[in-house]
Amino acid sequence: MMRYLKLLFGTVVISFLIVPLLAILPLAFTSGTFLNYPMQGLSFRWFEQLWISDHWQRAIINTLVIGLASSALATVLGVLASLGLRRRRGVFYNLLQLVFLLPMVAPIVVLGVGMQILFAQLELTNTFAGVIIAHTVISLPFVLISVSSSLAAVDSRLERAAASLGASPVTVFRFVTLPLIRPGIQAGAIFAFATSLDEVVLVLFVGGTNQRTLAREMYAQLRDNVTPVIASASFLFIVGTICLAALAVFLERRRAASTAA
Repeated sequence: MMRYLKLLFGTVVISFLIVPLLAILPLAFTSGTFLNYPMQGLSFRWFEQLWISDHWQRAIINTLVIGLASSALATVLGVLASLGLRRRRGVFYNLLQLVFLLPMVAPIVVLGVGMQILFAQLELTNTFAGVIIAHTVISLPFVLISVSSSLAAVDSRLERAAASLGASPVTVFRFVTLPLIRPGIQAGAIFAFATSLDEVVLVLFVGGTNQRTLAREMYAQLRDNVTPVIASASFLFIVGTICLAALAVFLERRRAASTAA
């Protein structure tokens, strides 16, 4: 009986999460001009509008540029931070780790206001550099967690054996540590990119017209002119997120398999 209750509960929760997505996705292929049912017919006209519109094209390009740049920067900083905090104990290092993880739990509006005030002093508002830095800040904790988890599973005896044979610390990291933690780094980079892809609040605070991302453009369209092109953009968002999540799961299983081996 308990087994069926758990199955029922799981089905209800999954349905609650999936049904809204299933409701919006078919509207991306409507031939009508409104987001309503019944659909008037099937058409790819709104996907075409998504690709030929200057506003949407710029938003897509901005999303890729900002996402790739911020995820790359967050990955580098996250790996360095993970190595620096590895096997460190004490109040200072615990507080330092908390500082790195703080953007994950801090209210995003508070971060946006703080960044807007700081970036205004540094003349980084309404610039790509400012938006990239802002996205890097909120993406860094995901990289730190992923890489730290991979580092914790590395057998330190392998590194000591390489060092005892005369390898420098850089060589040990490059040929021993890095291959072992590469799946964790890749998974962290994917989560960082996904975080940047979905972020809209920080762009509102520190970005300008030229830095509008796809999420920011969708937000603006929802306020000014609701058309099925938003459903088309949502379709791309959902499919892209699913692909990134599947890739992250694959890399995590690969990391677990390599650790077990």
